[in-house]
Amino acid sequence: MRILSALAALVAGAVVAFVTNPWPGAMLVRLVFDRGARKTTAALATHAPTGVASITDQRYRAGDDDAHLDIYFPEALADTNDVLPTVIWTHGGAWISGNRAHHAAYYQLIAAAGFTVISLDYSLAPGHRYPTAVAQLRDAHAYVLANAERLHVDPSRIVLAGDSAGAQLSSQLAVITTNPDYARAVGIESALRPEQLRGVILDCGIYEVTDMVGGPGIIGWGTAESIWAYTGSKDITHSSAVAEMSTLRHVTDRFPATFVSGGNTDGLTEKQSKALAEKLTSLGVDVTTLFYPDDHVPPLAHEYQFDLDNADGRKALEQTLEFLRKQTADSPRA
Repeated sequence: MRILSALAALVAGAVVAFVTNPWPGAMLVRLVFDRGARKTTAALATHAPTGVASITDQRYRAGDDDAHLDIYFPEALADTNDVLPTVIWTHGGAWISGNRAHHAAYYQLIAAAGFTVISLDYSLAPGHRYPTAVAQLRDAHAYVLANAERLHVDPSRIVLAGDSAGAQLSSQLAVITTNPDYARAVGIESALRPEQLRGVILDCGIYEVTDMVGGPGIIGWGTAESIWAYTGSKDITHSSAVAEMSTLRHVTDRFPATFVSGGNTDGLTEKQSKALAEKLTSLGVDVTTLFYPDDHVPPLAHEYQFDLDNADGRKALEQTLEFLRKQTADSPRA
């Protein structure tokens, strides 16, 4: 009887913990996401190119142990001060998982095509809440610009990129750069000038947070836990953080040229990626999309673009590189 009572107390305590605190659920979601990211990273490593150099573990924010970045560029630049058009990539992971080393071979492949690629870390929830990551990424951009020559960065040709939650963050920094009213409301001033920001690459992202929640089963639960952990609020409808994060509401006709993609079985594609593409197109923004019919085979899940063993993943990379070449081909803008 004592054992049963103790077990009942433990179960009750666990239930209370999950209901009243975002930490238990967030840690469970982080475990699942990081396991998947490690598996994807290992598969990508078999596609890693030769001829790519790197500068790693650069702290971009004084006194911040979470603020580090890695830089990849063609090996031929290693002993020079030459600069290249630059992709600044923010990793995904539902705002509560992931790190800059995940998917490193993907960044190396972009670098091998003639670009500098910078992969960023930022503080994760629930240890740090919104808008900590946004402010950190702003400072990362400032660091990149201040050290442009050393890092082989052309400051006049910057493209922001990200996957999943990283796409949300990149879209938010792009709105901060191009919508002064929004920047003032958020209280974060862009380090980039609009003319420096040549484009945005958004893979499988989130742009209207309220349309993420309420889904069935474990995915719906995990989504709600992640947003709670990141924003500190379970009241999604009335959260000011959710309103600011939902960049679909804040994009303007000044938003940069955009590449948007999502898999045909990714639950985010219809209400997030396609919705953003339609909104930007209606504003007159130059939008390049890569979507697939509902009956496309094989089915393409969330972050399909990192699967380079699949022809569709390779196609996404090729079209991403085409977008980059197009948007960064001309001379620096005045």
